[in-house]
Amino acid sequence: MLDQIYSYREMCDIENVQTLQRGMNFRMNPRYSVILMSRRSNAPYSDRILEDSITIEYEGHDEPKTSYEMNPKVFDQPSKTKNGALTQNGKFIDAVEQYKTKKRPLAELVKVYEKIFPGVWSLKGLFDLIDYQVKHDGKRNVYIFYLKLSSKQNIETNSHIDLTHTRLISSEIKKEVWKRDGGKCVICGSTKNLHFDHDLPFSKGGTSLTVKNIRLLCVKCNLEKSDKIE
Repeated sequence: MLDQIYSYREMCDIENVQTLQRGMNFRMNPRYSVILMSRRSNAPYSDRILEDSITIEYEGHDEPKTSYEMNPKVFDQPSKTKNGALTQNGKFIDAVEQYKTKKRPLAELVKVYEKIFPGVWSLKGLFDLIDYQVKHDGKRNVYIFYLKLSSKQNIETNSHIDLTHTRLISSEIKKEVWKRDGGKCVICGSTKNLHFDHDLPFSKGGTSLTVKNIRLLCVKCNLEKSDKIE
């Protein structure tokens, strides 16, 4: 499931929606929430992967723009609307508070998609929403949410992964690999069902820190590769 590549249309179809315009989508699916992140130079928010390589720092979203002249970047990010309803920020905050006060047994499960290039998205996987804080960015207060890669990566089967043998591939590495491999499987040349693959698995000493160990593979070639790994 991790690092699967989708077009924008495929991503919308997976989530059973016509469009995905909001970056934060609390309980888009009854079983999980969805966030869209981008680390491109022109991204509107500051999202990053922390040094442990399994935690995402995700910035909350701004006050909706109500006029051409309005600059949302000078206003504190809201947790409630003017009518008192929770914003997307507020809903994520409430989920964290309920988890931390043990009002809910498990952290909110969040599916994270990352924009690599226009129309090209990578599914980073399922994450546990574990914490948040308020930071001042020099102009206003913003919300910072912390999401840790969940050991649960298959909702249908409840299967789990070993987090000690899993590391997220950085946006920079993905962009370089996509360009180098021409957006197609390096073995068969397919442009369908692609994902970013570790040539040498992390559990066997491979790394996520260099393009030399990351390549594009289709599902078929990846399965054939897996059969050969002892």
